[in-house]
Amino acid sequence: MLTQTRSKTRPTGRQGGHRGWAAALALLAASLVTGLAGPSRAAPVRTGHLELELVTGGPATPGGKVQVALRQVILSGWHTYWRNPGDAGEATQIDWTLPAGWTAGPIQWPAPERALTGPLMNYVYSGEVLLPSTLTVPAGAAPGTRVTLSAHASLLVCKDICVPEEASLSVDVPVSAHADPDPRWGPAIATTLASTPKPTSGKAVFEVQGTTLRLFVRAPALAAAAARARAGDIYFYPFSGTVIDQARPQAAVATPDGVQIAIPAGYDLTHGKTPDQIQGILSLGVGHAVEITAASGKVPAPATAADAVVPAAPPSGPVGPAASKPSPSATTAVMAVTSGKAMVDAAGLTFPAAIALAFLGGLILNLMPCVFPVLSMKAAALARHTEHPAAARAEGVAYLAGVVLSFVALAAALIAARHAGEAVGWGFQLQSPGTVAVLALVMLGSALNLSGLFEFGISAQGAGAGLASRPGLTGAFFTGVLAVVVAAPCTGPFMASTIGWALAQSEVTALAVFAALGVGLAAPFLALAFAPGLYRLMPRPGAWMEGLRKTLAFPMYGAAAWLAWVFVEEAGSAALPYLFAAALLLAFGAWLWGVSQRTQIPGNRIAAIGGTCVALALAVAALNLGPRPAAPTAGASAATAEVQAWTPTRPGELQAEGRPVFVDFTAAWCVTCKVNEGGALASPAVKAAFRKTGTVYLRADWTNRNAEIAHALQAQGRAGVPLYLVYSRRGGAPQILPQLLTEGDVLKALDTAGR
Repeated sequence: MLTQTRSKTRPTGRQGGHRGWAAALALLAASLVTGLAGPSRAAPVRTGHLELELVTGGPATPGGKVQVALRQVILSGWHTYWRNPGDAGEATQIDWTLPAGWTAGPIQWPAPERALTGPLMNYVYSGEVLLPSTLTVPAGAAPGTRVTLSAHASLLVCKDICVPEEASLSVDVPVSAHADPDPRWGPAIATTLASTPKPTSGKAVFEVQGTTLRLFVRAPALAAAAARARAGDIYFYPFSGTVIDQARPQAAVATPDGVQIAIPAGYDLTHGKTPDQIQGILSLGVGHAVEITAASGKVPAPATAADAVVPAAPPSGPVGPAASKPSPSATTAVMAVTSGKAMVDAAGLTFPAAIALAFLGGLILNLMPCVFPVLSMKAAALARHTEHPAAARAEGVAYLAGVVLSFVALAAALIAARHAGEAVGWGFQLQSPGTVAVLALVMLGSALNLSGLFEFGISAQGAGAGLASRPGLTGAFFTGVLAVVVAAPCTGPFMASTIGWALAQSEVTALAVFAALGVGLAAPFLALAFAPGLYRLMPRPGAWMEGLRKTLAFPMYGAAAWLAWVFVEEAGSAALPYLFAAALLLAFGAWLWGVSQRTQIPGNRIAAIGGTCVALALAVAALNLGPRPAAPTAGASAATAEVQAWTPTRPGELQAEGRPVFVDFTAAWCVTCKVNEGGALASPAVKAAFRKTGTVYLRADWTNRNAEIAHALQAQGRAGVPLYLVYSRRGGAPQILPQLLTEGDVLKALDTAGR
C-alpha cells in the first residue's frame, strides 16, 4: 500500500537540495516495497444503499491462512441480515472464485442486533460491519507474487422496502514469508474475530415443556456475567429460524452454576419436529456472547427462588452490539418477507380458518373470468347427463379428483422450486413460453372437439385437449386438470392471503390448504352431479344439446387466442410462426382423426397422431427459438407516459417527494388483471382521479419471472397476481385493494392517499 509522509523540516541551499532528492528517492523506494508487501484493493462498489469491498488482515503465507472480510457500510436507516435473518429477510451470501489450491471457510458472523418491528423479530446489521472468512493458502504459493481473490456477494438491504443487492468484488493479496498484519484493516478484522461468539466449554441442554423451550447452560463464568446483566441483555439467537418464536420475549434466570432461559417454542417444536440438538449464540450483553450446542435432556429447576430473573424484554429498536445505531423503520417487517416466511401472526390465521378460507376462495374462483373457458366444457358435459344421474355423479367425483390432485401437484412443484432457491409464485407455470404454447394447443384441440371436428383424442393430444373433452371419467378427470392449470394463476378473493399463509407453513399444511382450494373449485359441479332434482329442471335431450356444445366451443377458441397473445408477450413475435405452424398441424391432425372415425381409415389415425406429436414438438421448440423481450430497466417508462415501470425503490422515492403511488402487480397471462385494466382502471373517473391527486401509476409486470417482483409479492403475504397497492403521499405502509376492482374501490383509495 502506498503511503505518504511529510518532513517536519525543510533543508535549504544546494546541499539541502541534494539531501531532499535523496530523501525523496528513499521514500519512493520504501513506498514501492510497502506496496508490494501490502494488499491492493479494488475500488469499493456502491449500490446506493451500501458500500461493499473485500479487505484483508495482511499478506498470505505459504501453507498458512489469511483473513479476508466483506466490508459493508450500510446507509443510515437501512440494514442487512445475520445468518438467521429472523422472521423476515435473507442472509448475506459470498461465493468465492479462488486460484488453484486456495480454499475459503464459512463466514464468521459477529453477533447481530435485534429489531422487533410489529409482530416480527429480525436479526440485522447496521452501520459498518465486517464479515470475515478464513482462506487457506497452498504450501506451493511463491513469496513475492500476488494473487487475486474474487467473490460475488449477494445481500438483502432493507428499510421501508427491501432491495436485493449483489456485487462482484476482488482484492490482490501479496504472498510473503512473513505474516505482518495490514496496518489499515488488520486490527479491525482482529477485533471482529475476537468478538465473534466462540463455542463455550460449558454443557448446554434443552427441554421442551408444552409450548416453552427451556435452555440451560452450565458454566460458572456465564453465571457471574448473567447476574451482572441488565434486563433484556440475555438473549438466545438460534441458528434455525423455526425452533423458537423469535418475536416473543425470553426470560432468563441466573443460577449459581450457569444460566437458564425460558423461550416460547417455535413451529418445529410445537409440531413434533424436535431436533436432537439446538445451536445458536447466547448473548449476555454488548461484546459478550458465546456459541452453544444444546442437546436434548432434562433441565434442572433454578436453585432457589431468590435467583435473579432477567427478562429479555422486546426491544423497540435494534439491540445488541450496535444498539446506538439508527433503528430500522417500523415497516421493515411488512416489506421484508423475502425468505418466504409470511406474517403468520399478523395474518391471525389458524389452520381451520385457512382451510375454510381456501374452500371459499376456490368456490369464488368459479366466478373468475379465467375459468369460463373450462367451465364451458363442464356445461356441455352436464347437458349430456339429463337422463343419466348415475353417470353424472361418477363424472363429478372424477372432476373433483382431477381438480384436487392438480392443485396439490402444482403446489408441490411450487414448494420444491422455492426450496431450491427459485423466486417463483402461484401461476409460475404460465411464466414458461413452452407451457403457454402447449396450453394454447390444448385449448384449440378442445375447441375443435366441441365443434365436432373429431370426437376424442389419444396419444400426445390425449394428454390434453382430447382427454379433457372426451366423454366419461377420463374426460371429467382431465377437465379438472385443465381447469386448475389455466385458472389457478388468477387468484380471487380469499385466495391471495390464504396462499401466502400456506406457503409459509410446513409442506403438509400447505398441501392441505391447496387441496381445500381444489374442493372449493370443484364443489359447484359436484353439487350438481349429486342433486338429481336439478336435472328435472333441464329440457329433455334433443338437437339443442349439439347446438349448445358447438356454441360452447367459442370460449375455448378465445382462450387459445389469448394464450397465443401471452406467448408472444413472453417469447417474442419471432416465435409466433412456430406456434401457428403447430396449431395448423394440430387442426389438420384433428381433421384427419375425425375423417378416420367417420370412414374407418386406419392410416388417417396414424397421420393424425403423427401430426399432433409434431405440433406439440414445435410448440416446445418455440420456447428456445423465440427471443424473449428484455426486462424493463430501473426507472424506465412503460408503454405510455402515464404508466411507469415499478422498481423496489420507486414507491419510497415517490413518497419522499410527497406523491401518492398506485402499484399494479400484473401479468399478461392473468385474465383477472386484464379485466381490471380494461374495466375499473380504464374508467374516465379513475383516470381523472389519478390526474387530480397527482398519483403515479407504477406497473410491476410479472409475465416473465422476476425475482424482485416475487419478493415484493411475498412481502405482502401473496404468492400471485393481481395485487394492487396504494401508497399515501404522507408515507407509511400501503393499502391493499381487492383482486376484483370496482371504480369505487379505486376512487376511494386514491382520494385517501392524495389528502
